[in-house]
Amino acid sequence: MAKVYNHKEIEVKWQQYWEQQKTFMTPTLGSRPKYYVLDMFPYPSGQGLHVGHPKGYVGSDVIARYKRMQGYDVLHPMGWDAFGLPTERQAAKEGIHPAVVTQRNTDTFRQQLKKLGLNYDWSREICTSDPSYYKWTQWIFLKLYEQGLAYQAEVPVNWCPALGTVLANEEVKDGVYVETGDPVERRLMKQWMLRITAYADRLLNDLDLVDWPESLKEMQRNWIGRSEGARIRFPVAHHSSSFEVFSTRPDTLFACTYCVLAPEHPLVSEITTEAQKQAVSNYVEQTSRLSERERIAQAEIKSGVFTGAYAVCPVNGQLIPIWIADYVLLSYGTGAVFGCPAHDERDYAFAKRFGLPILEVVSGGDIQKKAYTGDGAHINSGFLDDLNNETAKKRIITWLQKHGCGEAQVTYRLRDWLFSRQRYWGEPIPVLFREDGIVTPVPEDQLPVVLPHLDEITPTPDGQPPLARAEDWLHTIDPRSGKPALRETNTMPQWAGSCWYYLRFIDPNNSEEPWSKEAEQHWMPVDLYVGGAEHATLHLLYARFWHKVLYDIGYVSTPEPFHKLFNQGMILSRSFRDVRGKYYYPYEAIEKDGGWFLSSTGEPLETKIEKMSKSKCNVVTPDEVIEEYGADSLRLYEMFLGPLEEEALWQTDQILGVRRFLERTWRLFFEKRYSSGSSTFQQSDEELEILLHKTIKKATEDIESLRFNTAISHLMSFVNEATKRSYVSDTTLSILVRLLAPFAPHIAEELWEYLGNEDSITYAPWPQYDQEKIIEESVNIAVQVSGKLRSVVEVARGSTEEVVKEIALQTPQVANHLQGKSIVKTIFVPDKLINFVVKGT
Repeated sequence: MAKVYNHKEIEVKWQQYWEQQKTFMTPTLGSRPKYYVLDMFPYPSGQGLHVGHPKGYVGSDVIARYKRMQGYDVLHPMGWDAFGLPTERQAAKEGIHPAVVTQRNTDTFRQQLKKLGLNYDWSREICTSDPSYYKWTQWIFLKLYEQGLAYQAEVPVNWCPALGTVLANEEVKDGVYVETGDPVERRLMKQWMLRITAYADRLLNDLDLVDWPESLKEMQRNWIGRSEGARIRFPVAHHSSSFEVFSTRPDTLFACTYCVLAPEHPLVSEITTEAQKQAVSNYVEQTSRLSERERIAQAEIKSGVFTGAYAVCPVNGQLIPIWIADYVLLSYGTGAVFGCPAHDERDYAFAKRFGLPILEVVSGGDIQKKAYTGDGAHINSGFLDDLNNETAKKRIITWLQKHGCGEAQVTYRLRDWLFSRQRYWGEPIPVLFREDGIVTPVPEDQLPVVLPHLDEITPTPDGQPPLARAEDWLHTIDPRSGKPALRETNTMPQWAGSCWYYLRFIDPNNSEEPWSKEAEQHWMPVDLYVGGAEHATLHLLYARFWHKVLYDIGYVSTPEPFHKLFNQGMILSRSFRDVRGKYYYPYEAIEKDGGWFLSSTGEPLETKIEKMSKSKCNVVTPDEVIEEYGADSLRLYEMFLGPLEEEALWQTDQILGVRRFLERTWRLFFEKRYSSGSSTFQQSDEELEILLHKTIKKATEDIESLRFNTAISHLMSFVNEATKRSYVSDTTLSILVRLLAPFAPHIAEELWEYLGNEDSITYAPWPQYDQEKIIEESVNIAVQVSGKLRSVVEVARGSTEEVVKEIALQTPQVANHLQGKSIVKTIFVPDKLINFVVKGT
């Protein structure tokens, strides 16, 4: 073995070996226990990966390698979420077809991921834009349609005339499309919808079945938003029409002093008086430029217009004014609310803003100052007087039902899923429209409905979706009736392909069915799902919905798809910009006298820690890091930055710490190896043997709980101690390299081979510790910088100042606070603390 650690030779060697030997290929049905670890597969952007992306991938890779060494058949696949508007936009900018963009981008991503040494089973690679994949996405849509869960409806949407497509609420701000600045308007359009609301209760209740972060569960609960209350009917005075309101506080109905309709409510134009028509029209037009998201965000800013009409309060016959206001949404609830300003903070603010009456009906507060939302005896409430809130609710619901003007109801914030997109790069919806008006699904044996090749992927001149340009494809024959028909020209949203990809991974080459029953029963559910918290609601909710439908019709055997979910924290980077807002690359900046300056001119620069972005010149690519330091160094550094779930600051210079650890480990094998053939430790190694078994225990526990940074710390501590020995036995080195293998697989393979092993370390057994040999306890040492706590490291009890100092200085949190400073004094209290006294800015 070479005396100098050469990462370039080693990493190329073992990546080629893994590919040639198909080391990570997983049997579809194995005899060993299974473990399915899955990454949220990426959208392959044109910019490729930056070093923030691999954090979750490396984390799941560590677990996959560890579980395989524990004797599991591990399924660890990768693929591409390739359909969607971002690819269309990139294709338009470059003047090439989206399919070409997708192929190029996936090739780039695949190459980058392979360079990281990730143990994916590439034989299972999938791409959502491949017809062999989206055939089964269309098949699932047909199953939804058969169950009455896919339907068409006129719904309000964000329509961008310039792009000719519907936009998501997240894509609209201040009435324009955030990417291009094109105006967006609200309009009613006939769209395909999926009835996710039919599964609202199960989506809510079954969160108790999964091991997810509580914060994420709460986000889903809030998104679903289950509310119990009453649906109340309000007649419009001197008019034949009426409207309905849902309220969780029907007991406050006697306090109703006004009602509010959504500006787009169909009743508005019908009931508005002549005197108010212009004001109402202006307000409706103004509201149409706002997305629902903006209207919700701006709900604190009260605005509204009186329609001139009045409603009749059902409990007392009082006439109450009907207003319109943008904080009420037609797509949520009934699109109408009754105002109870004395006992609702939002209504109180609205009433104060427009001088509307405030009538107290629940005692206990001071309505001159603010709304009272607590419990109390009812007053001014007729037959509800003296009752508490809960009793009054039950009594009023009974009264409403008896008098035919209301009923008990449960509602949800969750709305049915708008499934249509008026764009090209997506899955065609497998539906036909016959000339006689009949809508019919495409037969299963006619799938896939292949996306036709189009050179021009913009909407047609008359505003139809791009697929209307494919005349030969558009006009077809309904195979059931033999009659002429038109294909659906809307496509599915990007979410569709990612709703079920975890199921295709278990049987990706099956051309007869989306997955076999045997494979599904063997591999499901996903044991560990790793990805960003930004998918906490939509992707996870949609995937759970589809899975539950498939469960109900017998295609999957588990009620939930993902057993354990883990959200990795984001890796941030330092950006630099001048007073004009221009960004500069880190190599163009220099630190001096506590500040940052442009190295070429000396101009002061503002520095900020933020998300990596090409536009901010703060992107670091894995390719450049791997070239200089190696993939194993990159992997170790990302796992050592801190707890996997927390944000961390990337600083390339600090990767030297883990690089030196790998070099020290390399030298340990090269310089200290004792290969006497003995399988037992020498008497002089008793202390090291104790530390080794402690290290096995701690590393095992830390990997199981995804505390990778502390597991690496234990390995560093052991290598430091072992380096002090005059020799180290093969037995010790064999255990050490196996503990290192999940984190730094390339160097581990090389060292494993050096020890005389012919097979890959991938399937070597995970070391077991001997409880009897763990006779010492570890201790937590507080690490301070000038008296302020910056980190805590775990070391063996009785560790020397030298050992503690070396481990502490490799901790990123400490290194960050030492940057640009010099240590003038070290204060060490054995087994308790180490304090670095520093000077400098």
